Amino acid sequence: MEKEVLIFGHKNPDTDSICSSIVMEDFEKKMGNQNCKAVRIGKINQETKYVLDYLQLKDLPYIEDIEDNQEVILVDHNEASQCVSNIANAKILKVIDHHTMNFKAPYQLYYRTEPVGSTATVLYKLYKENNINMERHIAMLCLSAIISDTLLLKSPTTTQQDKQTLEELVKIAEIDVNEYGLAMLKAGTNLEDFSAEELINIDAKKFEKGSNCFVIAQVNTVSIEDVLKKEEELKNAINKTIKETGLALFVFAITDILHNNSELMVLGEKTDIIEKSFGKELKDNKVFLEGVVSRKKQLLPNIDKNME
Repeated sequence: MEKEVLIFGHKNPDTDSICSSIVMEDFEKKMGNQNCKAVRIGKINQETKYVLDYLQLKDLPYIEDIEDNQEVILVDHNEASQCVSNIANAKILKVIDHHTMNFKAPYQLYYRTEPVGSTATVLYKLYKENNINMERHIAMLCLSAIISDTLLLKSPTTTQQDKQTLEELVKIAEIDVNEYGLAMLKAGTNLEDFSAEELINIDAKKFEKGSNCFVIAQVNTVSIEDVLKKEEELKNAINKTIKETGLALFVFAITDILHNNSELMVLGEKTDIIEKSFGKELKDNKVFLEGVVSRKKQLLPNIDKNME
């Protein structure tokens, strides 16, 4: 029997990664590729669990790695550092994304990335372009992904295309998007049962610049102060990660989704880059950034350009 094509998003998957994987499987099957399966390469978060529970959908199967020559479709990422360890030996058929391109392949493939707030916005276009009817639960997955990545259209990553797409998806889903969206986002802020090590890995992404590797991790909350009750444990967990992986910098962003601000906890040998990037002095390895909520648009570009 022919191997299934595996569809998956990045490590430490967020709602866009999981929802887009499921949606991409549906799209592929509607296009005639029945031999494909959406999987995940990390544990789902509470926000995503809320979405799957709301739609009465099962969690995706978990895989640790892939075999040589495994055919895959990547969604919501294109960096090897955010993928399975054996991705270099895989056969990548397609990439559907909305991030900066850090991708090379020695063969032809379908590659589509657009400067929008969510991978789901791109996927919705694929349905329209191919005249495929979108069922309600697929529309719900897409709008959930957009709500998550744009913080209900409040993030600077939001584009006019995201707004228009969400408006059209709401008509299919027939829901009160503000009521559903706020409940979904709040579900993701329930962090009480997480250890410090789990908190810094809920949504952590690794990046490379020259010889330096760094991580920007992020959690959403309605109370920065509540998260900082575990400040010492968080710092210990971050320092342990730095020591074990040789990171030059670890940035842990605690983002207040109600007031659109973030407190950064910054550790590593290159913490001065944060001061250069945002023009603010670190105090006790922390800095408060008003109006900063987006890793992709606000944190990464500033850090990356100052990373030597």
